[in-house]
Amino acid sequence: MTNNNTMAHAIMRHAGPSGRLPRAIMLLLACCAPVLASAGEGVPTATGVAHPIKFNEETRIRQDLVQVALEKEPADLVIRGATVLNVFTLLWEPDQDIVVRGKRIAWVGPSGQWKGKCSNLFDAKGLWAVPGFGESHKHIESTLLSPEWEAALVVPLGNTWTTEGSHEFSNVSGAHNVEFWLTPGRHGSPLKIFPALGSATPPSAFEVGGGNYAYQEIAANIRSSLEVQGLDEVMDWPAVSIPTHPGYQRIWEDIQATRDNRGVIDGHGAGLRDLERINAFAAAGLTSDHETRDAEEAWNKLQSGLFLQLRDQNIERAVPLFVQKGLKDWSNISLVTDDRNVADTIKQGTMNFHVRLAIQLGAPAESAYAMASLNPAKHAHMDPVVGSIAPGRYADVVLLTSVKDVAIKYVFANGQLAAKDGKYLLPVPRIDWPSWATDTIHVGRRLTAKDFEILAPAGKTTVTAAIQGPLYTDPEQKTATLPVVNGVVQRDIAHDIVKVAIVDRYTGSAKLGKMFWTGLGPKTPNSALATSVSHDLHNITVVGSSDEAMALAVNRIAEIKGGIVLVDQGKVTAEMRLEIGGLMTSRPIADAAASMEDLYAKSDAVEWIGTPGFPRAVIFAMITCSPFTWRLVVPYSGNPSGLVLLQTGKTMPIVW
Repeated sequence: MTNNNTMAHAIMRHAGPSGRLPRAIMLLLACCAPVLASAGEGVPTATGVAHPIKFNEETRIRQDLVQVALEKEPADLVIRGATVLNVFTLLWEPDQDIVVRGKRIAWVGPSGQWKGKCSNLFDAKGLWAVPGFGESHKHIESTLLSPEWEAALVVPLGNTWTTEGSHEFSNVSGAHNVEFWLTPGRHGSPLKIFPALGSATPPSAFEVGGGNYAYQEIAANIRSSLEVQGLDEVMDWPAVSIPTHPGYQRIWEDIQATRDNRGVIDGHGAGLRDLERINAFAAAGLTSDHETRDAEEAWNKLQSGLFLQLRDQNIERAVPLFVQKGLKDWSNISLVTDDRNVADTIKQGTMNFHVRLAIQLGAPAESAYAMASLNPAKHAHMDPVVGSIAPGRYADVVLLTSVKDVAIKYVFANGQLAAKDGKYLLPVPRIDWPSWATDTIHVGRRLTAKDFEILAPAGKTTVTAAIQGPLYTDPEQKTATLPVVNGVVQRDIAHDIVKVAIVDRYTGSAKLGKMFWTGLGPKTPNSALATSVSHDLHNITVVGSSDEAMALAVNRIAEIKGGIVLVDQGKVTAEMRLEIGGLMTSRPIADAAASMEDLYAKSDAVEWIGTPGFPRAVIFAMITCSPFTWRLVVPYSGNPSGLVLLQTGKTMPIVW
């Protein structure tokens, strides 16, 4: 009140003899009245908030970083003196300090210029700093490790975040999919996982599993967390492009729900190589492709505005052509591993391998690192938190002794020193996964050899049989003539014809589809290979030279609650136990890798169709996405054999 009274006396001194104020002062008072009235309350009405909210964690983190950057609050860590790759300019900046508060970067600039307080200095002089690597498309399940152990495997290799293409676990437990992927982070795991919801849930209109995503499910999951990126690779091109296809309504609901909620719509353009379909693919709103098989295809898709996610041989094919064509802007390209198991990752690496490969093939080193950091982060709309060494981002810093060789010395993740010289330094959180993650194999009963018999039409001594093989793309279903013994159709192992079955693991009804098979499988008598990792629905696939061996392998998978089982001459000789969703294990890396290596070694004792050794394609043998044609699925109403043409829904018998 003292301030107001003083102001009032000053104003009255300008009053005339009649006590009236000049017009100009009266107008000024009218304009200032609201402010004067509130001056005693301390806050002008113009800046008031009628319904103030409580700030969330992200806002509080940002508020804190502001004070640290302004040197008003102390930092928790300063990484001092590194040569930092600025992925925004693609320039190396020498002698830089990276100031960290909690899990985030607060300040980056010339060494010594930030004058705030910090007692924890990490000397990085002589080292090169690049952002933590991020995958724009990966199926962590393919590592065969649960995500907390995935962190221990890949963080030492420079990976600090992943877009999880989650149509594997979503087909096991669609309702718990997002919860599953975010759980390790809540337990302290430093690997950031951004789920991309499985459009292939289920993979085709002819399959039923543990999840079903349409508009409501996609929309609700995206709204549930800012960490959910959007929609995982849209694979069912026939359903997208043919309005009469049975899957048309569901897949377009997925796409619309993602767009309505500002999510990213990723694609899967396998087999789409002509300009007409490339244009149609992009016109549908599918923004990316990781399935380019030749260099010109990759170039055409890049020109059509698709974000390229190059892996393995795709890198080897595309990068030299891009260099040859004089590509100036590499920002619409990323590098990915997609699918790679734990044993192979230990041998080959992940993004570190791909960055090195891209550099060797002629990509500018700075762009190669951006293809593993900023580019995928921008595509995922996650660049405000990952993908660069910049304020506000997670303090994910990879320190190198050699840029060209991607020689990793240290890895910081979330502001912690997480790895040194390839060794993981942080504890792996123990997670007691609930039953929806650990009890997912429900065959319903023990199967017998009789379940795998294929009966001939009455009176037949030979039959015409449909013959499939892995990755089947023929528009017409091939056939062979097979003998009949006591009414049961026989294999023809001398001509590489064995038997395959797909066993329902979801409903407990012990249903299975079965047919004859070539191109992959055991020729050794009474042998079989079964797996609950069976893209993309992940029913149990089993291929065998006898019905008895097939039953033994499937029953063992049910007993261990998921995995890969090898039967050699009537005995289980090796198994990879995958008790998390039937897809992963929560065992330590060394144990899991040893199991896989044992499976490889024991497979060498079996005679296989085609090339010797463990047939890795078995996990993709029953895949139902484009461009595959006739496929075997679990029988359903109207299709007692389970054999279906994916493009039209046409069915046919197994034998006749």
